[in-house]
Amino acid sequence: MPRFLDLSELGARPGRRATLVQFSSAFCQPCRATRRILAEVAGMVEGVAHVEIDAEERLDLVRALGIEKTPTVLVLDAAGRIVRRAAGMPRKVDVIAALGAAV
Repeated sequence: MPRFLDLSELGARPGRRATLVQFSSAFCQPCRATRRILAEVAGMVEGVAHVEIDAEERLDLVRALGIEKTPTVLVLDAAGRIVRRAAGMPRKVDVIAALGAAV
């Protein structure tokens, strides 16, 4: 499984310091709550962006990264290195702690 994600594959501008990448699907209830949590954290921490990727539209990336369920969150550092990965809805405190490994 890759340890890096090519930031050009995100389809959105990555954060200057770190990027929270969320893989979601259309009918995933926990994905909506995860979106709110990650957007809130990205708004609190300077240089951090939240990018949501539709897993069904990006099956190539899902397969390459071994994403098995939604939501799955990847925390990337500024270079695109995957420093943390979690499946399921995260707690805000855990997202903030995971960012510590990226920035």
